[in-house]
Amino acid sequence: MTESANNVSISVFFPCYNEQDNITGVVEQALTVLEKLNADFEVIIVDDGSSDSTGKIADELAGQNERVRVVHHRTNFGYGAALQSGFKAATKELVFYTDGDGQFDINEMPPLLGLMEEYDIVSCYRLNRQDNLVRKINGWCWTKLVCLLFGMKVRDIDCAFKLYKRDIFDKIKLVSTGALIDSEILARAVRKGYRIKQQGVHHYPRAAGTQTGANFRVIFRAFKELLRLRSQIREH
Repeated sequence: MTESANNVSISVFFPCYNEQDNITGVVEQALTVLEKLNADFEVIIVDDGSSDSTGKIADELAGQNERVRVVHHRTNFGYGAALQSGFKAATKELVFYTDGDGQFDINEMPPLLGLMEEYDIVSCYRLNRQDNLVRKINGWCWTKLVCLLFGMKVRDIDCAFKLYKRDIFDKIKLVSTGALIDSEILARAVRKGYRIKQQGVHHYPRAAGTQTGANFRVIFRAFKELLRLRSQIREH
């Protein structure tokens, strides 16, 4: 990393839906990593209307550390809405997010920081993706389709390990509230000429909880939003 950690100003957030068994571990790990960096940081938990104890645990974590904040959705608005809330809540110069399910190691985030001297976005891709074959095939097909429609060359559109310059979100308007959110951000960023760097990160099996991104309702909504988004971006 070429950039001094002392100069890093970063918001780290976790979108969460029913992650009561994972959220404490991921937040505590994030705090450990960020404190070692000696950076100017904040940690934000976005509770997307969880029906379990995620919100309560998140509030307890925030009560224990002044650098932790919580954004609550009164109901489950969707993954895109959770990401939008995280970006809006972020106050630091850089903003990083990963899911609250513990399938990534936030220790792999600090080496990305130096890349932000040359790039605006670091969009990671999963090494040895720990999902079943159907999810892997769906993910590969979705990435290829999105790249074809928007003229992008991204290896893993929906990898939940991304680092941005926060002011990007002052300049692009996001409309997706569901699974299309990553595609929309990258498509709009490419359209505006932002520089994207891709980097591999390790992916780990989910230790607890249940995945929600592969159900038919989520997939159907994403395809529907994709066609609408393509029309919107082509018009501007």
